[in-house]
Amino acid sequence: MKSIIRLAAVFCVLFSAAVLRAEKPVNTTFTGVAIKGYDPVAYFTAAKPVKGSADFKHEWNGAEWRFASAANRDLFKAEPVKYAPQFGGYCAWAVSRGYTAGIDPDAWKIVNGRLYLNYSAKVQAQWAENISGNIQKGEENWPKILKD
Repeated sequence: MKSIIRLAAVFCVLFSAAVLRAEKPVNTTFTGVAIKGYDPVAYFTAAKPVKGSADFKHEWNGAEWRFASAANRDLFKAEPVKYAPQFGGYCAWAVSRGYTAGIDPDAWKIVNGRLYLNYSAKVQAQWAENISGNIQKGEENWPKILKD
């Protein structure tokens, strides 16, 4: 009986590790909410991070996106690619280095009309030392990251 329990435990650990390694095209919480529930449109319209509401949500690209208002939700629905963060909402610095990492919604920047998020203010400062070069590296790495 103990060997069956051990075998089941090993299977669960291996299966969980495989699931955790499988990156999603959009950075979500365990509940499937994109960018920690922050409103992607607000970065453009309010020039700051604003927490979204479950009252104003939209499903897109395998994730639930939340918004501060119906107007922001409708803007996103009309042009999701315009407002969604680059690299699926994963840390732009990490993607430029060939891997993914979570984000801090307060570590953000809009560059050439595109939203980029970073892991922290410290990481964002490193990313900002060569924004165009890091964006280029990220764009090269992103398709590879999605395949792995």
